[in-house]
Amino acid sequence: MRPGLVAVLVSASLLVLGAAPAGGPAPRPLPARMADTGGGTQLITAVAPRTGSTEGRVTWWDRRGGGRDGGRWVKAGSAPARFGANGLADGATREQGTNTTPTGLYDLPYAFGIRAAPRGTAYRYRPVRQDSWWCQDNASRAYNRWTEPRPADCRAAEAEHLITYPAQYAHALVVGFNYHRPVRGRGAGIFLHVNGRGATAGCVSVPAEAMRRILRWADPEDQPHIAIGTSGGATAITRY
Repeated sequence: MRPGLVAVLVSASLLVLGAAPAGGPAPRPLPARMADTGGGTQLITAVAPRTGSTEGRVTWWDRRGGGRDGGRWVKAGSAPARFGANGLADGATREQGTNTTPTGLYDLPYAFGIRAAPRGTAYRYRPVRQDSWWCQDNASRAYNRWTEPRPADCRAAEAEHLITYPAQYAHALVVGFNYHRPVRGRGAGIFLHVNGRGATAGCVSVPAEAMRRILRWADPEDQPHIAIGTSGGATAITRY
C-alpha cells in the first residue's frame, strides 16, 4: 500500500474513533463542564458509570484564581466511591426506602462523627453520642433531622441509631438532599461517609482515609457542594 494512502486511512480511523488530534487542547476539568457548581470555590463530584452502578469515584476540587473566566478548577484529591445498593435515582423523584443514591447538586450543612474530628477540620463537627439518632419516620416532626434523644413520635424502626455504625459514621458529612424543606417520602439521612462492607442504603461512601482528607480540606467559607450523577444520560453529572 502506498505511504500516502496509509496516512489517509490512519487519519480517517482517528476521526471515526473520536480521538483528539495530537497537540489539541486538553479536556476541561469536570466542574468547568457542569451547569452549576453551587457558587463556591470548592466542589465534590461523585460520579458513577450508570444509574445501576454501585461503585464510582469521588473527586474534590478547588477553584483557583478569578478574573473574567471565573478561575480554574484544580483537582485536590480523588478516591473510589460506593453508592446505593440499587444504584442511583433522580433526586427530584427519588422514593424513600429504595436504596438508591439521589442525583443532583447539594450543599453540605455540617459534619459529624463517632470519632473526634480530624485535626484541621474547619466544618462544624457534631459528636455522635449514645442518644444520637437520625429520624426517618415520615410521621415525625423530626423527619430527616438529627435528634437527641429520639422523640416519641419517631419510631426506632424508622430511625438510625448513629452510634451503632462505628465504621460508617466514624466521620461523615451531611448531604443537603431533602434537608432544608423536607418532602415526606422522598428520603432522609443521606451522607458522605466512610465505607462499610459493601454498597450503601443511599449514601455515598469512601475509604476512611479519603473521608479524613475531605474533612481536612473542606472549608465552609468556600461554600463546598457535592454533585452526584452519572457519566452520561439523563442523570449526567454535567446537568448539575
